Amino acid sequence: MAEVVNMPRLSDTMTEGVVAKWHKNVGDKISEGDLLAEIETDKATMEFESFQEGVLLHIGVLEGKKAPVDSILAILGEEGEDISSLLVEAPKEEEVVKVEEAPKPTPKKEEPVQAPVEIQKTVTVASPTSNSDIKGTASPLARKLALEKNINLALVKGTGENGRIIKRDIDNFSGGNVVQSVERYTEIEVSQMRKVIAQRLGESKFTAPHFYLTTEINMDQVVDARQSINLVAPVKISFNDLIVKATSMALREHPQVNSSWLGDRIRFNEHIHIGVAMAVEDGLLVPVVRFADNKRLSQISSEVKDFGAKAKAKKLQPEDWQGNTFTISNLGMFDIEAFTAIINPPDACILAVGGIIEKPIVKNGQIVVGKTMKLTLSCDHRVVDGVVGSKFLGTLKSFLENPILFLGANSI
Repeated sequence: MAEVVNMPRLSDTMTEGVVAKWHKNVGDKISEGDLLAEIETDKATMEFESFQEGVLLHIGVLEGKKAPVDSILAILGEEGEDISSLLVEAPKEEEVVKVEEAPKPTPKKEEPVQAPVEIQKTVTVASPTSNSDIKGTASPLARKLALEKNINLALVKGTGENGRIIKRDIDNFSGGNVVQSVERYTEIEVSQMRKVIAQRLGESKFTAPHFYLTTEINMDQVVDARQSINLVAPVKISFNDLIVKATSMALREHPQVNSSWLGDRIRFNEHIHIGVAMAVEDGLLVPVVRFADNKRLSQISSEVKDFGAKAKAKKLQPEDWQGNTFTISNLGMFDIEAFTAIINPPDACILAVGGIIEKPIVKNGQIVVGKTMKLTLSCDHRVVDGVVGSKFLGTLKSFLENPILFLGANSI
């Protein structure tokens, strides 16, 4: 008996999916566990395996097309079986592949999920002087013809009396120095990931009352500590790894910052799961380093690198990005000195990390060149007050300016 395969819900925020690629064609025999298709969710492209057996009788969503969760993705059954009763809610006819219409299907050319649509329009760029400014130097007929032909009279040399522009000048005008330019723009369909980013961050920005606290850190000792650590560390430790570790240790002392607003209650998390914001082609992903305060720097570094590779390949799984209690967004590597970040729900705070720069600072009463970095904490004022956020930043500042305070003997 024929069975419907529905568009699966592959993440907690997924409402619709895009079929990135079909691995089977209509008419193929499917066994349980066979890879049917690759589905693009709001956060990743994930492989979808069949939980049923039978012949693939119907494909409900073509490659590059989207469909809501639980809609008809495919139908499996016995060869030649009548499936018309199952297609009541199927897509439009042109978006459906039926076994009767394609008894010997051939693989379809894969379509891009976001095919750019380029629209061109040719316009003439006129000089600052308009035709209306040259009434006295052109005959009425010449002005009329110039308007019809889109000719700028300022570029036409008159051959009439006293240089007056007349009809033959317009007729003989070959274009001169008229500059042609082309207006172009590209539009792409919004990806599932970008839709969810827009929805969640929009809700965060306009629901949570944000306020911001900025502090400047002297990073001289962290720079020296990192150089020493990388002489013995099994993997290369980045500044971001050190910031993740220092932040997790500061959160131990300030549990109010490691919290969530739940509407009728506030949750103070005793575990510390740090979300690390990562830019990918379609937007932003935030995989989570779990129990970051209990992990060595080398463990944090390895996890973050692994997450980065998975994110670029769209291979992150739902468990990779769920459960954050605090988030860090670092744009320092892009030469950004300071910025404010939007809180990543359900967190109460997010830390925006700027770049390390050299600048004159006062040290022991002397002006010297030092390395500094700015941190900006975005806080949900429903949960975290200014004093609480300030004390947390103060602890984090003391840790980074004195790394020995958070780096123990077993920290590497």
